[in-house]
Amino acid sequence: MLPTAWPGAQIALSPQEIEQWPNTASARVLADDWPTGRPASFRVPTLERAVPVCRQLARLWMDFEGITGEGARCAALLVISELMTNAIVHTDSLSITGRLQKDGDWLLVEVQDEGRASSVPHRAGDANEYGRGLVVVAQSAQALGTRRETGGGRTFWARISLTG
Repeated sequence: MLPTAWPGAQIALSPQEIEQWPNTASARVLADDWPTGRPASFRVPTLERAVPVCRQLARLWMDFEGITGEGARCAALLVISELMTNAIVHTDSLSITGRLQKDGDWLLVEVQDEGRASSVPHRAGDANEYGRGLVVVAQSAQALGTRRETGGGRTFWARISLTG
């Protein structure tokens, strides 16, 4: 599980930055000079377009952290994508926060929502198209869990091996 007091680089993107990504000042600065040796935290609005932006942020962070193993990189990108998508689709949160932290031989991934349950019930669609996200996340991570935050939000976390 990741710490609740986040000591790393904290990035907050507006809806306009998400829509214009990567043609923003934030994208250019991060591509050239990501703070290394620290965890990353990025808060984004709950827009579908935020998911690929978060994947790009995760790739950049892993590049600067020297995480080169394809298995770990693919697993981390899948986990962050699925957890961010679930928070967007299944909550009425206004923003969600993704976090990444390297801890020895482990990569820790978190996604925190605001804990607002969706007022619209979500029904599983075609079994071949929907409902497999958390199963895929569980298969990609060595550990997976959730916790309630004091402000009512929920955090989903996964631990991914960097050694294979």
